[in-house]
Amino acid sequence: MKYSIKLGLHVKPNNKGEEVAEEAAIRLRVSWLGYRADLRSGYAVAPSKWDAVNEVVRPNTKNKAGQAAGEINRAIVKLCALVEDVLTRFELDNRRAPDVKEFKEAFNLSAGRTSAKAEESDFYQYFDKFTKAEGYDKSWTKATYTKFSSLRLHLTGWRSNLSLSTFSKEDFADFVKSYLIKKKKMLNPSIDKNIGFLRWFLRWAAANGYYNGLAHQQYRPRLPGLDCKEVIYLEWEELQDFLNFKFSGSNPSFAPVRDVFCFCSFTGLRYSDVAKLRRSDLHLTANPPYMVVITKKTNDRLHIELNKYALSILDKYKDIRFPRGLALPVVANATMNEHLHDAAEEAGITEPVRIVQFCGHERIEQVVPKYSVLTTHAGRRTFIVNALRLGIPAPVIMKWTGHSDYKAMKPYIKIVDAAKIENMAKFDAFGSDDETPEK
Repeated sequence: MKYSIKLGLHVKPNNKGEEVAEEAAIRLRVSWLGYRADLRSGYAVAPSKWDAVNEVVRPNTKNKAGQAAGEINRAIVKLCALVEDVLTRFELDNRRAPDVKEFKEAFNLSAGRTSAKAEESDFYQYFDKFTKAEGYDKSWTKATYTKFSSLRLHLTGWRSNLSLSTFSKEDFADFVKSYLIKKKKMLNPSIDKNIGFLRWFLRWAAANGYYNGLAHQQYRPRLPGLDCKEVIYLEWEELQDFLNFKFSGSNPSFAPVRDVFCFCSFTGLRYSDVAKLRRSDLHLTANPPYMVVITKKTNDRLHIELNKYALSILDKYKDIRFPRGLALPVVANATMNEHLHDAAEEAGITEPVRIVQFCGHERIEQVVPKYSVLTTHAGRRTFIVNALRLGIPAPVIMKWTGHSDYKAMKPYIKIVDAAKIENMAKFDAFGSDDETPEK
């Protein structure tokens, strides 16, 4: 989804129509697919301290509250990232863009700006208490907060006034069937995640004496197609062709986006980790060269050796200085996925891919070109599949990728096993009329 964020001051005119203000609120103006919404940042500065060209508070200044420019600018960067998370999460969950009201509700929930109406319900009071307590105790990431904010938005869309004490198995089932499936037409993997998150809340409420019901134990729907998700990755030949493809130059972003994707394909990094990879994380003079990454998702410390393909990509950008000492030209995930689709299409990655999905018990099947479903995360999948095909043991790969659960490797092992079966079948052709070995 294409979107833009314009930062500026909300300066109110005086009674003479003149824009005069000692301090003005910093506003985020978000535009997407014909919609526009203004969001408050929670910060204000004097117009003289605002850099309108770069859309930041001028360095070495403070506002009347004593908040320094660096503190305000960092907070606004986080809000901009939250905007992207909210738009991306909404589109994934609902398969469409939000309207202005839906976006503002989702953003306010993710930012902890709940409405008074929602707080009238004891269900939502306890839900907010749960996210605050569990988020603190379990050190939730921003992504986890966003997922529970999305769940809360779905719950309020279903019923704005809920009683926790009377929440039953039938209520749980109605939320899933009438709202997530029938109204939102959500796909089963997303439905399953929302069911799990709601169960988590109800278990917590029961454990803390706020809930005496058994809905979290009794409601166990059977959702088809949870294991049929297509693993999108590039074959080794496709990866090599993409790596070496010479773009026409119509879009200068294609080559850097391709390079970052390929770096993930040769190292197994997630987008969130390559996006914060700094030159100081690289140890290129060691033998063998390696990098140390503290993963954003799990906080694991990974020691990843660098092969010649990863090194060649790093070498390509060694003389370019990126902001914050970053090692590679990484852009926002949504922007990168958009450019990745176009770059892969130009590079001829058009192999048909059959996508089978389920919404409840409704089967949704379509055949699309691979470039249209290629994302940054496909780089990590490409690394795992090709590493298994090279014969590298799964436990070794898991040391590089940070997977702690062998279950996560099963879909990739299944792909490699299928390839082994296909290749073994080639022996059956020996001795046939069509395929006789030379003597």
